[in-house]
Amino acid sequence: MGRNSKKFIVSLLVLLMMLSQALFVPKQVESEESDVSDLILLQNVPEASTDIEGNVVTLQALHIYKDGHFMKTDHNLSWKSSNKNVATVDEEGNVTISGHRGRTFISVSDGVHTDRIALDYKVSHKKAASPSLVKEKGERYDVIQKAIDGMTLEEKIGQMLMPDFRKWEGENVTEMLPEIEEQVQKYHLGGVILFRENVETTEQTAKLVSDYKKASEKYGLLMAIDQEGGIVTRLQSGTDMPGNMALGATRSEEISHNVGHAIGEELDSLGINMNLAPVLDVNNNPDNPVIGVRSFGGDPELVANLGISYMKGLQEAGVAATGKHFPGHGDTAVDSHLGLPEVPYDKERLKEVELYPFQQAMDAGIDAVMTAHVTFPKIDDTKVISKKDGTKISLPATLSHKVLTGLMREEMGHEGVIITDAMNMNAIAEHFGAVDAAIRAVKAGTDIVLMPVGLEEVAEGLINAVKSDEITEERIEASVERVLTLKVHRGIIKSEQPESIDNKIQNAIEVVGSQEHKAVEREAAEKSITLVKNDDVLPINADRNDHVVVVGRSFIESLGAAVRSHHENTSIIEMNSNYEFTDEQQAILDSADQIIVGTYTYSVGTRAPEHPQMEMVQTLMRSMDAPVVAVGIRNPYDIMAYPEVDGYLAQYGFRDASFEATAAVIFGESEPSGKLPVTIPGEESGVLYPFGHGLTY
Repeated sequence: MGRNSKKFIVSLLVLLMMLSQALFVPKQVESEESDVSDLILLQNVPEASTDIEGNVVTLQALHIYKDGHFMKTDHNLSWKSSNKNVATVDEEGNVTISGHRGRTFISVSDGVHTDRIALDYKVSHKKAASPSLVKEKGERYDVIQKAIDGMTLEEKIGQMLMPDFRKWEGENVTEMLPEIEEQVQKYHLGGVILFRENVETTEQTAKLVSDYKKASEKYGLLMAIDQEGGIVTRLQSGTDMPGNMALGATRSEEISHNVGHAIGEELDSLGINMNLAPVLDVNNNPDNPVIGVRSFGGDPELVANLGISYMKGLQEAGVAATGKHFPGHGDTAVDSHLGLPEVPYDKERLKEVELYPFQQAMDAGIDAVMTAHVTFPKIDDTKVISKKDGTKISLPATLSHKVLTGLMREEMGHEGVIITDAMNMNAIAEHFGAVDAAIRAVKAGTDIVLMPVGLEEVAEGLINAVKSDEITEERIEASVERVLTLKVHRGIIKSEQPESIDNKIQNAIEVVGSQEHKAVEREAAEKSITLVKNDDVLPINADRNDHVVVVGRSFIESLGAAVRSHHENTSIIEMNSNYEFTDEQQAILDSADQIIVGTYTYSVGTRAPEHPQMEMVQTLMRSMDAPVVAVGIRNPYDIMAYPEVDGYLAQYGFRDASFEATAAVIFGESEPSGKLPVTIPGEESGVLYPFGHGLTY
């Protein structure tokens, strides 16, 4: 065969392959597109936000499928503005407002379906220029009800489940596993909660979250996390913001907003779209073992004002906010992770204190509220038999129809999502079976069951409860409607064309731990440090030869390093568990010109004067000639155990920025401005230091 003949045959084969591919691809595309029944603009959906910031707004198109589910789409769309004098639109749906008064219609088409939305730009002498989107109306845009109508019962129940996959076969889950992907799809999960074990690095976290979202077949996945700041900080690579009580000490709504917004930006960049924060509990019980510094403070108005500021910061960054723990976990002395606490007050007292921040947050439009595994017998005196020991116990709020539906929904008017606290906590797990607890929670009014114990058993239990008419399907659909409303409002919708993981990672690297966020962290820490007591020992004006000794146990290396960064001649003594000084440590102390002792407490027992840590401080005060300055590393209440100390600072948390801020105050490089957000009682009775107390230089 000649060379030309061979070339001809090769060319013919290539042409045939190209033709076969050309014939095949349209059939595949046609098959996919044949399931699409409409194209609409997300902003036309009644539940979607139409907020406009600045002079640019990005419109998002949705494909509606025949079974009712909907997905974002951005490929092969054509966009047009009917009046470019008012606004223009590019091929990606970005609308730029020109500043000229008038109305334009922005339309989008996929070649088969078309939708439009009006944009008005009004200018008046009395008000600033005001751009606004005007939604189209009609049944076409009732996408949530259409989606519910097309769901199976299993899909509806799935939207109400939010398990954790913290570990799998004993190993931390840091990447998607086929077994987990199968569970996301099998149970049609509406959400997943992440923990510190799951989020090691920025790149790894962005990839894991992206893979979770890919695993979700139809509806956007709520990716939740407890990124409160302070002692409850999950991201290992994020900015370690001071916690709520530190924010309470700043008294600044602006700082609280900035912290919430920075946290929201970091979560959003990673694809995490729901934060189980802020804590709205009023911590008016110094013996509280589980809330403490997670609260903004002991005053309902302070908690409400700063909580709402934090909430708005989160939500403005595109992340759903969750107020917790309703009706209030602040005045308890039992940890609901370990037991079942009780709040004994009547409704009038609860409205003045515990319920006040929640009411304000609901009125301000918080996305979700988390329940408390706490009993409130003056609201619901229902008694049930404990499966732990057969005794009669009060029904916890999480499982109470009177609390969730009667109080929160009907009396207080909460229209958003209700999510339970973790259902594996002992307050629930020990007294109720996993399935029984989930059924009770749903009947009470919850929309999302968080961390069910035994995903398969709970899913089947809820399905069977509906089939047996113990729970009506209308009750399930009401919750699904609220969950989907949250997703639409926050843009948590699965996309036909997901953003590339490389782009996501690059964006997350630029946002997480950014210098801008570090500046917010520093300001919050600096403004929070509270000088509670000063017998003319602060600030320390140390000569370079003066010997400063930092002593303590928990986090003492962090405190010592911060002090040493301001004064080189600093020794650090890290105590052992019995808090007894060795001869070598005593010799170091004997040479000290200044002693700084750090105490760390987390319970009534660790704060007690007879605790070895506190006895160590008292020994220093009695036996040393050098002045003793104490730092309450976590709880401001530590001074109750050593009230005669020469000086005392409260820093409310153990993150690096707080240690640095404390050291700067100690050496007079910054002035303390924090005010106590709680009252510090005397060890026996009375008030040692009142709410709002705070000294300065």
